[in-house]
Amino acid sequence: MEFDYNDNDIKTFLPGEFPYTSGLYPNMYKEKSWNIKQYAGYGNAESANLNFKKLISSGSSGISIAFDLPTQMGIAPESNLARFEVGRIGVFVNTLDDMRILLQGINLKDISTSMTINASAGILLLMYQLVAEENGIEANQLRGTIQNDLLKEFITRSTYIFPPRPSMRFTNDIFGYCAKELPKWNPISVSGYHFSEAGANAPQEIAFAISNGVYYLESALSYGLDIEKLAEKFTFFFSTKTNLLEEIAKFRAARSIWAKILKNKFNFSSPKSLQMRIHAQTAGSQLCAFGIENNQARVTIQALAAIFGGVQSLHTNSYNEALSLPTENSSKLAINIQHIIKEETDITFAPDPMRGSFVIENLTSKMESQVLEIIQNIEDLGGVINAIESGYQRSLIEKSSYKEAKDLADNKKRIVGFNIGATLNDDDLGKNPYFMQGKNTNTSPVNITASMIEKNAFSELKKCAQSEKNVMYPIKDLIRQGASVSQISDSLRECWGTYNN
Repeated sequence: MEFDYNDNDIKTFLPGEFPYTSGLYPNMYKEKSWNIKQYAGYGNAESANLNFKKLISSGSSGISIAFDLPTQMGIAPESNLARFEVGRIGVFVNTLDDMRILLQGINLKDISTSMTINASAGILLLMYQLVAEENGIEANQLRGTIQNDLLKEFITRSTYIFPPRPSMRFTNDIFGYCAKELPKWNPISVSGYHFSEAGANAPQEIAFAISNGVYYLESALSYGLDIEKLAEKFTFFFSTKTNLLEEIAKFRAARSIWAKILKNKFNFSSPKSLQMRIHAQTAGSQLCAFGIENNQARVTIQALAAIFGGVQSLHTNSYNEALSLPTENSSKLAINIQHIIKEETDITFAPDPMRGSFVIENLTSKMESQVLEIIQNIEDLGGVINAIESGYQRSLIEKSSYKEAKDLADNKKRIVGFNIGATLNDDDLGKNPYFMQGKNTNTSPVNITASMIEKNAFSELKKCAQSEKNVMYPIKDLIRQGASVSQISDSLRECWGTYNN
């Protein structure tokens, strides 16, 4: 992104001042530090539980749970589709017993938990709540976030189960349930990260996420929910890359656009409803499998961009993730990057230290203009769902991804260790200690025994699914009786169908 030295008509805003370009709070990190979180989960619940405890003892202020694909898509572990995926890219959780083991010995009252789960989000959230209640923790004490962002699944990630419209209905049921039963829980984290990882540029990442966020509010309004209170619980999830100046401008522009849209479109007045709270994760797509030690520098720069940009929580990737799942030591190093920035530098002393910089303010203004243009294009196509069905968002991502790949092939894009700089002598892949499964602590075998429950026990869920009643309550009853994620998902498939695209 370029900036214009001749553009002097730039207005600055104080931190904590609408539209929150310079941050949500007047004193920012001097008053309230960002949450240090680490995304983890692999194998079975027992090994993941051990890993979470180690991360907490290393200074992580919350846990962020990665689930495997069968769990995400509600597929029975004994299915041929699940055979080679159980416990591979996240932890396997199919029953309430699995969730009990996953959370054993972790004080859920004192921590915030993020769960990266979408199509089966409601089911996993209820399992989490039931385990907490078994341990004497009331639902109104639980703090955390489920991703629950189905729209982005239809644009890029594809771990959906049901078609778009019943998926939105399930999302609204979760919104309604959390409003009544889990008042401190954030029922959605609108994601731009996955767009970025698929190849979207910074304006596209922000525009797609904000358009989706607005659609969720419009859908919830038609569902009869108090959307101003709901907006207070919205969080956003963005990537943070090594384009330091552009990324700082991206976070600032995102907050400004979200606040202005909600104020002008929905007439929100509560400051909390207008504030975009951001969780950022360093860009996995920028990690390189060659010269993996160089990734520590990349992650540090990415983390600085997020912190200068005023995010509320941050996950830093481990430098060896381009080769394998992170080792215990590399996870600790990733957490320490955040602690070093927080404790050993002075950048947290001033809220929005880049405020007033001509370059940053100019880039922020340019970013806003580009994002608003994309949002308007989506509106002109008839809204988010129509744009998804026409392939608009996906086509922009593909063009952006192609351009970046071509720039790399033409040496217009430089990557240290690949086409510029010194080349580090990594060990052969099979000898690399970071790649060897034996060095990873999360390699315990996965128990894939499915729970058994009578078919007629699902009748109440099906009645609710075919009516306008909230499906979360019969799902909760089924979980208590021993129903699994896959069984509940199968029952809903019978009512709502599946989606293939």
